[in-house]
Amino acid sequence: MTKIAVVPGSFDPVTMGHMDVILRAAGVFDEVHVLVVHNPGKNAMLPISERVALIQKSLDEAGAPENITVASWSVGLLVDYCTEVGASVLVKGIRSQIDVAYETPMVIMNRSLAGVETVFMLPDPAHAHVSSTLVRQVAELGGDVTPYVPAPVARFLDKRRPA
Repeated sequence: MTKIAVVPGSFDPVTMGHMDVILRAAGVFDEVHVLVVHNPGKNAMLPISERVALIQKSLDEAGAPENITVASWSVGLLVDYCTEVGASVLVKGIRSQIDVAYETPMVIMNRSLAGVETVFMLPDPAHAHVSSTLVRQVAELGGDVTPYVPAPVARFLDKRRPA
């Protein structure tokens, strides 16, 4: 039986912490779907299509395994996507107890709605303090984000920087 997992997130932009979780999930599950989702509680910097493209470029440059698919989902519930692709597991990267508290109600609801389980993965400690929000703030203020994001994202953000 093929074990399919979904790694959902807004990925605005994808960070090295995200990449760490995605690549490790690809080593645990037969198939991994990296799913860019719309979060109505956040004001996105990048359109979803750009986030998908940057994740794919980042995975390609990292030499990621072939069992990773990058997609987007903006209509319906996350568990609807899981059902559509046959995924029984969500993989969520967590950095702190705050993330656990935020994710717990969603974990219970996803299990209740569709029997989808959630696995938490801690990022490499070198990336545990990094969030997309912090990366956006540093980039917008002219700081160097290259240690925190894959090279395609750093190049993209550098091009957006005012001259």
